[in-house]
Amino acid sequence: MENYTESTADFILLGLFPSSRVGLVLFILIVPIFLMALAGNLAMVLLIFLDVHLHTPMYVLLSQLSLMDLIYICTTVPKMASSFLSGNKSISFIGCGVQSFFFLTIAGAEGLILMSMAYDRYIAICFPLHYSIHMNRRVCVLMILGSWVTGAINACAHTVYILQISYCRSRTINHFFCDVPAMLTIACRTTRIHEYTVFLSTIFFLLFPSTIIVFSYGKVFLAVHRMRSQVGRKKAYSTCSAHLTVVTFYIVPFAYTYLRPKSLRSPAEDKVLAVFYTILTPVLNPVIYSLRNKEVLEALGRVIYRIFSFKL
Repeated sequence: MENYTESTADFILLGLFPSSRVGLVLFILIVPIFLMALAGNLAMVLLIFLDVHLHTPMYVLLSQLSLMDLIYICTTVPKMASSFLSGNKSISFIGCGVQSFFFLTIAGAEGLILMSMAYDRYIAICFPLHYSIHMNRRVCVLMILGSWVTGAINACAHTVYILQISYCRSRTINHFFCDVPAMLTIACRTTRIHEYTVFLSTIFFLLFPSTIIVFSYGKVFLAVHRMRSQVGRKKAYSTCSAHLTVVTFYIVPFAYTYLRPKSLRSPAEDKVLAVFYTILTPVLNPVIYSLRNKEVLEALGRVIYRIFSFKL
C-alpha cells in the first residue's frame, strides 16, 4: 500500500452531515447555534473586560472559558460548514495540523480552567475569610497561564506526531475535523504507543480535573447544606449547579470518546459525541453563566447604559 506525507497532499474530511435533505436540515440547525455561541461568548469576554465589578477571579476565569469556547467553535464549525456548502471536503496537510493544534490546545486548557473555577468556588464558599489569600490576582494569572501553556505543549506534541507519520493513499478522515484518534486509524504503521499517550493525556486533562471538580463541589455542597441563610444557600446551589452542568456536558462525552479502546470506537458515534464538546458546550456556557447570574445581568445593564450615555 502506498503512503506519503508530503505537505502538498490533502486530507479528506467526510464531515458531519450526509449529502441529503436530512443533512441540509441539520446544517440549517447548526448555523444559528454557531452564531449564538459566537455572539454569546464574545459578549461575555467583552462584558467582563469592560465592567470593573467583574474583575474578580471567578469572572476572569469565566472570561477565559468564554475565550476558549470562542476559539473552539471557530476551529471546527466554519471549515465543516464551508465543506458542506461547497462540496469540497479536502483540507490541506498544514491546515489539518493547525486545526488539530488549536483544537487540542483548547481541549486541554478548558479542562484545567474548569478545574480552576471549581477550586475558586470551593475556596469562596468553604474558606471565605481566606479567599483573598488563596485566590488573589497572582494565583488567578498563574492558573490561566498554566492552563494555556500546558494545553499548548500537549497539543504541540500530538500535532508534530500526526504530521510526521505515514498515511494511507486514501487519506480520508471519518470526522468533521482533524481529530487525532480518527487520524490514527488511517496511519500506515502501528500507532499503539501514541494511542497510549492520547490515553494518558486524556487522564491528565480530563479525569484528573474532573476528580478535583467532584471533590471541590462535594465539599461545597456540604458547606452550603450547613448554611443558615436561605438566600445564600440558594445562590450557592445555583452557581454550583451551573458549573456542574457545564462540566458534565464537556468532560463526560470527551472522556467517553477518548478513553475507549480503538476496537470499541465507532466513527458515527464519535462524531455525535464530538458535537457536545465542540458545538453544544460553547453555546450553553454563556447562557448558563449569564441568564442565571444576577451580577452578569447587572453588569450588562451598566455597560449598555454607559454606551448609550456616551452616544448621547
